[in-house]
Amino acid sequence: MTWVKICGITNLEDALTAVEAGADALGFVFYKKSPRNVEADKVRAIASRLPPKIERVGVFVGNNRISQRFIGYARLSAVQLHPSFRTLQELPRNLAQIPGKIIYAMSMEGLLECGFGRFHWWPDARNAIRALLLDSGTPQKPGGTGVPLNWSKCLPLVSQIASDFKIVLAGGLTSENVGEAIRILHPWGVDVSSGVELRPGKKDPEKIQAFIRAVREADKANSN
Repeated sequence: MTWVKICGITNLEDALTAVEAGADALGFVFYKKSPRNVEADKVRAIASRLPPKIERVGVFVGNNRISQRFIGYARLSAVQLHPSFRTLQELPRNLAQIPGKIIYAMSMEGLLECGFGRFHWWPDARNAIRALLLDSGTPQKPGGTGVPLNWSKCLPLVSQIASDFKIVLAGGLTSENVGEAIRILHPWGVDVSSGVELRPGKKDPEKIQAFIRAVREADKANSN
């Protein structure tokens, strides 16, 4: 089944709603400029109320220094890294030193411009990265733009990347379009934030339920 992450969680109510709806992972944004920014104390409190099987992903932007102590305190099980849009090709050499599972976010626009083959994947990076998250980031907004990708245009590049990495698809996904995105690109996982919100930082229970239901219906259709 497609892995589903509900990102931008800021409160316990939304976290439990996502879990009850069938989410596999929750995302917590540690980025001061985001309206979904949360502090480690709050994430720690939320994480203490979650079932152990639910993945707790900390989202970091830029060159944040991420320590084992911080990850342990916030009770994170994985980290999601959003590099600078302007230095997209400068993959960090020290990924293996970052504790926890790594989801590495990349702007699909940037990838289409420069080509995936131009990236220099250090051996430790390939071993450290659990999945690549493909988003519609911009220099102004590293992620969470709410803008869908042109999935058909992305297909050749996504197919190339998927031979080496698990793909998590993000960017403007909703219950209305996630089925089509899965049908075209067959990602390992999907990530949604604004598409299931009442407003930035507050989720809509009905939208969360509808989104996960749409993913599972797409899974069922793909298995037939």
